Amino acid sequence: MDTIGQHPVLTTDKNFQSLGLSEATLKLLNQIGFQHPTPIQSDLIPPALLGRDLIGLAQTGSGKTAAFVIPIAERLQHGEGVRGLVLSPTREIALQTKAFLDLFGRHHELMTVCLIGGVPIRPQIKDLRRGPDVIVATPGRLLDHLNRGTISLNNIEELVFDEADHMLDLGFLPQIKSILKMLPKKRHTMMFSATMPYAIEQLAQRYLNDPLRIDILPEGKAAEGITHRLYLVNPMQRKDCLLTLLNKELGSTLVFTQTRREAHWLYKTLFHEGHPVIDIHSDKTQKERVSALEGFRSGEHRILVATAIASRGIDVQGIKHIVNFDIPETVEEYIHRAGRTARGDAKGLVSTIATFMDLPVVKRIEAEIGQEIPRCSVAGIEPFVETQKKAVQSRRLKSRW
Repeated sequence: MDTIGQHPVLTTDKNFQSLGLSEATLKLLNQIGFQHPTPIQSDLIPPALLGRDLIGLAQTGSGKTAAFVIPIAERLQHGEGVRGLVLSPTREIALQTKAFLDLFGRHHELMTVCLIGGVPIRPQIKDLRRGPDVIVATPGRLLDHLNRGTISLNNIEELVFDEADHMLDLGFLPQIKSILKMLPKKRHTMMFSATMPYAIEQLAQRYLNDPLRIDILPEGKAAEGITHRLYLVNPMQRKDCLLTLLNKELGSTLVFTQTRREAHWLYKTLFHEGHPVIDIHSDKTQKERVSALEGFRSGEHRILVATAIASRGIDVQGIKHIVNFDIPETVEEYIHRAGRTARGDAKGLVSTIATFMDLPVVKRIEAEIGQEIPRCSVAGIEPFVETQKKAVQSRRLKSRW
């Protein structure tokens, strides 16, 4: 196993020399400690270097960012206008991608500009006037620039849809279609997703040319090394259940809520209870979001409360515990949230606090991950019991506490 970025990631026994990379890139990979490619890098980089359209199915944390950034850096040269475009669903993911492009684009002197919302637009306009080679953008802010006439996409040669399914979850499909109309039809396109819903299939069929599909998702699409637990409680007892869990499990913890208002309320509640906590959601400025992530990453804050929109933009090493204070609305979102823990061969815990009304979603999640989620309980809170069989199981698990 090698250390990829900040995370231990499972790698292959191949070497980067076998992938057809330039000496400059190989030297850089060696300098930053990339010894062996991950499965997605091994399978995707060679055809990407040849310009083959690709669909990559992989979890966050699999090394996919380097898998598409390295071919872009190899195929583009500086000074010929904007020829690379990476579309990202969140500001955090866009900033992470820019950091990779800044690193791997050095030997071709590539300049990358990040266009994201939540920050002033004038500095971005200034950066665009400097003649970037690659744009990393969230769809909404990119459209703002296109409508202002501060950028042209007429010469795009490299296009990447990163976390495509999540962009659709966030309602970006109309913006994506508008952007695609402004791109040249002849281009190299790569699409990445952790799931392959019908809408993604349709996008791929319409906008990709005979794409090669590379699927390295584990069977069941849920990361290995995760322990799943379900706490079925009365709706009025969800907060008490969470507080008990946070006092029992003392590792780095990411708590998900469904709304910004609930995230802020929960942050204030946990803060007043004495927990080292911070929150992150779309009402925060970009500076506040970066500060919150840095505080969580450094250990200053043991608990981060986040809305679902941040589930893929959080790239923090060593998260031990994921708590779904609100059960996700879709199976895909459950898997994405769970993917924040158990990175590489690490172990992690996912606790979901739910009510009897959430049982249909629970059943769909169990079908997808291929296992029944153990029903657990905490001291002082009577669990909701579905059947007599579950009552026996619940009492047995309760005894562990």
